[in-house]
Amino acid sequence: MPLQIDEGEILERTMHDVRRAVRARVFGTVQGVSYRVWARREAERLGVTGWVRNEGDGSVTALIAGTDTAVDAMIDRLWQGPRGALVSAVETEEVAEDAPADFSIVA
Repeated sequence: MPLQIDEGEILERTMHDVRRAVRARVFGTVQGVSYRVWARREAERLGVTGWVRNEGDGSVTALIAGTDTAVDAMIDRLWQGPRGALVSAVETEEVAEDAPADFSIVA
């Protein structure tokens, strides 16, 4: 079950958090429901950087970088998705990959 953290709490806690990067793979009904646009909007709200893209198998992959608190919150939100999405699984792995300065949708 995802941890519920409000945006104000995230902004307050991020001042002291350690930065990290995670690659997440989201499975279920996540293509054709504006999942990537939704993910970019959520990432901007949380202050994380990275990218999101559709995969050939119908899943979505995202690189999420930021503070521990913000990254955890984004992973929780990936489970929710936009209206019309039905997320069945979210797999994550810590990565040592540099993230871009913003959050973008890539092909």
